[in-house]
Amino acid sequence: MEEMNVDVLVVGSGAGGLTAAITAHEHGAKVMVVEKSDMFGGTSATSGGGIWIPCNHLMAEHGETDTPEAALNYLKACIGDDVAEERIARYVDQAPKMLKFMEDKSEVKFTATPYADYFPDRPGGKDGWRTLDPLPMSATKLKGEFLNMREPHEQTAFGGFTLTVNEAKKIITRAPGWSKIMSRLVFLYRIDIPFRRKTKRHRRLCLGNALVGRCLVSAFKRKIPVLRETPFKSLIEKDGRVVGAIITRDGKDVKVNTSRGVILAAGGFESNPDMRAKYLPHSSNPDWSATPGTNTGDAHKAAAEIGATMTLMDAAWWGPSVRLPKRDRSRVLFVERALPGIYIVNGNGERFLNEAASYDEVGRQVQEHPLSTWVVFDRKAREKYAVGPLYPTAVMPDVAWGKSVKAVMKKADTIEELAALMGVDAEGLKATAEKVGRYSETGIDEDFGSGNNSYDRYYGDPTVKPNPCLAPISKGPFYAFQIFPGDIGTKGGVDVDVNAQALNAAGVPIGGLYATGNTASSVMGRTYPGAGSTLGPAMTFGYVAAKHMMRANA
Repeated sequence: MEEMNVDVLVVGSGAGGLTAAITAHEHGAKVMVVEKSDMFGGTSATSGGGIWIPCNHLMAEHGETDTPEAALNYLKACIGDDVAEERIARYVDQAPKMLKFMEDKSEVKFTATPYADYFPDRPGGKDGWRTLDPLPMSATKLKGEFLNMREPHEQTAFGGFTLTVNEAKKIITRAPGWSKIMSRLVFLYRIDIPFRRKTKRHRRLCLGNALVGRCLVSAFKRKIPVLRETPFKSLIEKDGRVVGAIITRDGKDVKVNTSRGVILAAGGFESNPDMRAKYLPHSSNPDWSATPGTNTGDAHKAAAEIGATMTLMDAAWWGPSVRLPKRDRSRVLFVERALPGIYIVNGNGERFLNEAASYDEVGRQVQEHPLSTWVVFDRKAREKYAVGPLYPTAVMPDVAWGKSVKAVMKKADTIEELAALMGVDAEGLKATAEKVGRYSETGIDEDFGSGNNSYDRYYGDPTVKPNPCLAPISKGPFYAFQIFPGDIGTKGGVDVDVNAQALNAAGVPIGGLYATGNTASSVMGRTYPGAGSTLGPAMTFGYVAAKHMMRANA
């Protein structure tokens, strides 16, 4: 068997793995990254690309402040007892250091955004600035490797051209200046004829593509090998320590010897039907996930085989999802639920949640009605907003629906007719329409408090008064489509300590084995404190793991 020798082997080419590789290289390691698919970036590349970093240095540019005490109190209020406090405190301490390191030592750059924490009313919560958005970058910096990076999810690329978080918010909520932003981006995309001759993808990379693109440029500049189509098979253990791994390269097994260890950053197991059936019985269908389909728990199984403990395996980053036929994955309803006139009902035609709450909270509650949950709205909302698979009517009139959209959408002239098409109780749906009509006039959602906090209102329509999240369902035709308890990845995995080192059943670290991202048990427990709570910890503990391996002061 062919053999290779490195100091550090990183499994997975998402933001967490690449951050670990860059950090280890900066501290003198010979590093190699392996990626099983033919595309770089994993779920990170298709995501929103944001990271949740308390006490970050970018807040000061906006006159904002934060404290470790406030951040720790907030996380503890969200997470509860699912995660040891020392590990949460380690995140609060190391996340801003990781950010500063990456901005100083790599091409990875961010800007702070006024994106509210998902539970801003809890102790230590903030109305913004802990979530950071990666700065856009030009695809030309990646040269020929650009087309080897995974494309953004279709819902983060509006017809080919991409948007930052702040641009998307203005367009989605119809904030002042939204049409100028849209027109400018469409114009710049369409006149870029030289690049469009190569690909329909936009030269301007945003969100997850910008984050992974910047990480890749940084890795390539350091001459770190990032090998595509190189699956990880198993770990090599000697005297209780991981000393390497078996990978597959060009169809042949290769033994990789590591002097410092292996970092597993290979994503979750959401695309593995057997693991979903075992651990996620209330959301067992992989088709409901919005991830690329490559996360099958390979690293979880390899770690378990050498005695690593798994925790939080029943948890995921939830989100209500809709999937069109012949599409490779579902799309999660991240933001449109907060817009006025868009409601979620069960088989009785009744609302059962605050639609404007975080997608994780909504996705969790949809599990109570996994096969009988619907999004409903009327002509006024249809004309003004993008909802699920639909763009506003000016861009996508009903007559332009393709077969895939027609397969999931229901449309009727009356509430009663819509209920019949949905298979829900007509009287219940009519009563819901009457209720939200009254709540829209008073601005008070008496049932679920939609619009009561800064996060709810973040994606509401500021032109709608008195509550930017509430409007009647009164103008026919009426529309509906079914949603399911989907996800943007699982969060259960290898139990790790404060250094991201894997733990065995006795709680003792396994030498040479580390995990981060969705391969590790999430530091956020079963909750989702704010936008970027996935990638922030993935990058932070990739950074922490690499420094610990290299015996650098962490």
